[in-house]
Amino acid sequence: MNITFVTVGKIKEKYFRDAIAEYQKRLSKYCKLEIIEVMDEKTPDKASEILEDQIRQKEAERILKNIRENVYCIALAIEGRKWDSVRLAGHIEQLCVSGRSSLVFVIGGSLGLHDSVLERADEKLSFSDMTFPHQLMRVILIEQIYRCFRIINGEPYHK
Repeated sequence: MNITFVTVGKIKEKYFRDAIAEYQKRLSKYCKLEIIEVMDEKTPDKASEILEDQIRQKEAERILKNIRENVYCIALAIEGRKWDSVRLAGHIEQLCVSGRSSLVFVIGGSLGLHDSVLERADEKLSFSDMTFPHQLMRVILIEQIYRCFRIINGEPYHK
């Protein structure tokens, strides 16, 4: 299976980069993982709703250029479906069985995702009603994908 993360912004903190690198190494046993970072837009303090929407739209254009038509796209969004790890693993396994050999997960920037990205997504996934920094969300997502493959393969994982 091919998995791609399309994310807004670069990871600046070394501890996040190290965690991501560790899980990328672990995941290489199960799938091919690619991480595409698109440039984020600077958001001025006290930006208006109109300006924030324009920023999300610019980031969306960059995101959408990296999502092929034939891939299954899952956007991370607070309003998305919430699953536990076992159910997420089952869902990913079902997508594989149904012929989906490529999955794209999209993580937006600090302002979230523009409606055009949410409309392109085949589904929306939420990890919580809370808001997380997008850099940390990348670590959480890659860990959960690794956990899913452990579950799918009947290997031990921490509950």
